[in-house]
Amino acid sequence: MPLSDRQKRHLRGLGHHLKPVVWVGQHGLTEAVLTEVGIALDAHELIKVKIAAERDERRAIAEQICSATGAESIHSIGQMIVLFRRNTKKPKIALPSI
Repeated sequence: MPLSDRQKRHLRGLGHHLKPVVWVGQHGLTEAVLTEVGIALDAHELIKVKIAAERDERRAIAEQICSATGAESIHSIGQMIVLFRRNTKKPKIALPSI
């Protein structure tokens, strides 16, 4: 389900004060990192990921994470990206209506 601009704005506000829970370091995007992102999304729905790489590489890594985990990129600034994926069994975040 694609998110509306209003819902993304709401999630961006919620994600502002979050600390990054997953770091993509010098070894790049590995299967272990993707597993941790999936676990964190299941637990929290909205997470921050820090990607330590050059700009073009960060964009490619963010797209790979989103496609591999089914998450949606909410916001990206510098080395931080905010990701959201709805937990269908136990939703935690109430989204505003469209």
